[in-house]
Amino acid sequence: MFPTDMSRMNTSDGFRDECGVFGIFGSPEAANLAYLGLYALQHRGQESAGIASADGARLFLSRSMGYVSEAFDESTLLSLKGTSAIGHVRYSTAGDSRLINAQPLLIDCAHGEISLCHNGNLVNAKELRDDLVHRGSIFQTDSDTEVVLHLYARSQAPTAEDAIIESISQVRGAFSIVMLTKDKMIAVRDPHGFRPLAIGQLDGATIVCSETCALDLIGATYVREVEPGEVLVVDSSGAQSYKPFADAQSAHCIFEHVYFARPDSDVFGQSVNQVRTDLGRRLAREAGVDADVIVPIPDSGVCAALGFAEESGVPLKMGLIRNHYVGRTFIYPQQAIRDFKVKVKLNPVKSILADKRVVLVDDSIVRGTTARKIVGMVRAAGAREVHMRISCPPTISPCYYGIDTPRRSELIGATHTVPEIQDYLGADSLAYLDLDGLLSAVGSNRGDYCTSCFTGEYPVEFPRDEDAYLQLALKLPNKS
Repeated sequence: MFPTDMSRMNTSDGFRDECGVFGIFGSPEAANLAYLGLYALQHRGQESAGIASADGARLFLSRSMGYVSEAFDESTLLSLKGTSAIGHVRYSTAGDSRLINAQPLLIDCAHGEISLCHNGNLVNAKELRDDLVHRGSIFQTDSDTEVVLHLYARSQAPTAEDAIIESISQVRGAFSIVMLTKDKMIAVRDPHGFRPLAIGQLDGATIVCSETCALDLIGATYVREVEPGEVLVVDSSGAQSYKPFADAQSAHCIFEHVYFARPDSDVFGQSVNQVRTDLGRRLAREAGVDADVIVPIPDSGVCAALGFAEESGVPLKMGLIRNHYVGRTFIYPQQAIRDFKVKVKLNPVKSILADKRVVLVDDSIVRGTTARKIVGMVRAAGAREVHMRISCPPTISPCYYGIDTPRRSELIGATHTVPEIQDYLGADSLAYLDLDGLLSAVGSNRGDYCTSCFTGEYPVEFPRDEDAYLQLALKLPNKS
């Protein structure tokens, strides 16, 4: 059986972005710059946005559902006083979308006020949460992130920095966390370095953010990444770096390069654009095909398609046009229109496709339902042949480190062979880039990146009962 049930969990036929974080310390324009930084990181989360600021005496917080441009106006930003700020754009991977789960979170405790935002997923959150509830903690959100704040509040450590280190030491999984107190900004990255976290400078201010494209927008200079396992504390005296956690094998998320990060960002020391273009070149060498035109599936397939065209010598043309103005909600017509959800986002250019041998290039296939509709759309536009090329290996396992993926039984690459998937798509041929080609493009051996979605080999243990883990997901919807 091919996937038809779209009613559970992530119902889109594609991976969903996780979250984006931004922090700035030491700028009179802190809230405004955080707003711009989140604007650049909007692709990482479109569900809610929030900013917390500090003026040396207290913290201020504003959060809202929707896009960054909807969440803040001039008066809101003026209310976020101070010279430091942290911000968050969120996508929850399961459960209700509610304002209470929006970040940053903010609490007041014996250590003083602290605000926190998080990109990643804590795989032992349920275990820690159950223990905290048993000891009397009262949770206000469904977020795994709140576990860190409860651990922090309960810490008997003498300083806020020590309390942060003590609390973070108890969690496992993927986390790039930015915290703000009345006079400090703290950034923490998990020892495996799953998620990116960059450091920048702007007119004496220190910045941390999920991707370097946020630095570019505000004119900041990239300095370096927060290192895996590093705790960076920034205050009026400067920045101090601590490495309190045991060393761990690097496990950078390979999908940041394949899909998630913006092409104009550098992540894990590599240009995303260059990596994706090289993926396309390698794909053309591995699985070239006689064709008349290379057509990217926009927007995520564009870089790989450019590389494929350069390597193959076949011209690239924009044979599919994407409507960029489809919002988070859309009013669908009462009269059924075949494949309407795809057509409202993509439309074929018949003059490019008619009577042509077409190679469609995309970054991944998840359930296959959308790819099947696109192949049919291109055929209906008059294409003589339709070949599908994918710039990564088949996805066979879910991600448990902060990316929304369907359960394994819903991943078409886990349940069907490549020829079976080709038949389902209705394509004349189908080929994926192999894992060695993918790793070569990022200049890595198998030990530096997390490739669990392609191999089923996970660097950090999690509940192995998938139903139990999905139940955890339902209780903890913000795997931000």
